[in-house]
Amino acid sequence: MKTSIKLLTLAGLLCAGILTLHAADKKHLAGPKGGRLLEKTEPKAEFFLEKDHAVTITFYDAALKPVPATTQAVTIIADAKDGKKTVEFEKKGDVLVSKTKLPEGDGYNVVVQFKPTAEAKPQNFRFKLETHTCGGCKRAEYSCTCDE
Repeated sequence: MKTSIKLLTLAGLLCAGILTLHAADKKHLAGPKGGRLLEKTEPKAEFFLEKDHAVTITFYDAALKPVPATTQAVTIIADAKDGKKTVEFEKKGDVLVSKTKLPEGDGYNVVVQFKPTAEAKPQNFRFKLETHTCGGCKRAEYSCTCDE
């Protein structure tokens, strides 16, 4: 009897842990422009997909006030149906803008490689690029902050 209670308790804890991990995959901070805020970057970086499939990376301080891009470097690897494409960035004004556009289409994987300086080791941020609007938070699905 005690063994079955322990097993049920363990099963319940495992289920709760899996649900928590799934929720953690979905939840992330909202960017001020409506993009995806890349967590654990300094300064905070927001990935924003423009209507023409160009990407803008805007940087923010802790209070989410814009700060100019300085030594940061960003590269995106898009794994679309037509194969992998690497997208480089250049500084334009206070932001980083992609030199080329992401592939057309939707639902493919994206890896954003962020480096605070050109010499630093990159931090990788992986997510699925889904551009349809979320019914819950009304943001593009790649930047959704709810559980819908």
